[in-house]
Amino acid sequence: MKKLLVVVGLVVVVSMLLTACGGEPELGTEENPIVWSFVPSGEMERVAGGAQDVADLLHAETGLYFETNVATEYAGVVEAMCAEPAEAHMASLATFSYVLAHERCDVSAELVSVRYGTPTYNGQIIVRKDSGINSIADLKGKTFCRPDPLSTSGWIIPNLTMKSAGINPETDLDEIVDAGSHDAVVSAVYNGDCDAGATYVDARGRIEEDHPDVMDEVIVIEVTADIPNDGVQFIPGMDAEMKQQIVEGILAISQTEAGQEALDTAYQWAGLEKHGDEFYDIFRQVLQAAGMSIEELQ
Repeated sequence: MKKLLVVVGLVVVVSMLLTACGGEPELGTEENPIVWSFVPSGEMERVAGGAQDVADLLHAETGLYFETNVATEYAGVVEAMCAEPAEAHMASLATFSYVLAHERCDVSAELVSVRYGTPTYNGQIIVRKDSGINSIADLKGKTFCRPDPLSTSGWIIPNLTMKSAGINPETDLDEIVDAGSHDAVVSAVYNGDCDAGATYVDARGRIEEDHPDVMDEVIVIEVTADIPNDGVQFIPGMDAEMKQQIVEGILAISQTEAGQEALDTAYQWAGLEKHGDEFYDIFRQVLQAAGMSIEELQ
């Protein structure tokens, strides 16, 4: 018993000394949780709730502690991952944001989400059925809603698509509105607050419960080329063994009923696949073909 008390006492003393000397508890502990940042893909409370459920399940699976947050903008997550020291250790970035983060500070992709049976998706340009807008050419002089300036399906690819059709968004659109999420873009178009908007296919379903006629009243006039899905990425300084433990843990919970429900609530993820940085080369090729660079689109 005395030996046990001595050991406990030594642990307490060491802990106090580390704190006094500015030492930080090991990453993944309750005192220093792994920060997982999510981007505002949909309604903030829904994403936040689903993200926390995923983190709780992942804690039960791995024993590691996680802290989740939903950023107000995509750029904030990139900045948090590239900060010194990092303010986020892992994230669920969309394609453009990931490629930007990889180029800026070597963030690595490990998992890509699966929706509707595929790890790629498409963007869409939507308008109200009664708007009189039937093609991209008709967008000239109109108000356009986007989720975020760094949203791949909600702005980057539609931006390139409009330019290839002869519409320069910066000069030909009357106004570009940052709605904050894909759900909000659909709502803005449905309510007539914006003449048109861009989202992933098919974000209209996210507001169908409140607006059962949205699929009839809001129509799609353009679908973009394939885009790699969002997923899970890590900062370069993440311990390789810990990263592997997290990746395997996420894959494990994605096979459970509770995990599937949480992933669907957060981001409509039906599952995840292992893919590295090379999976995003298809997007880099789209930029190259358009004569654009990451820097020009920031």
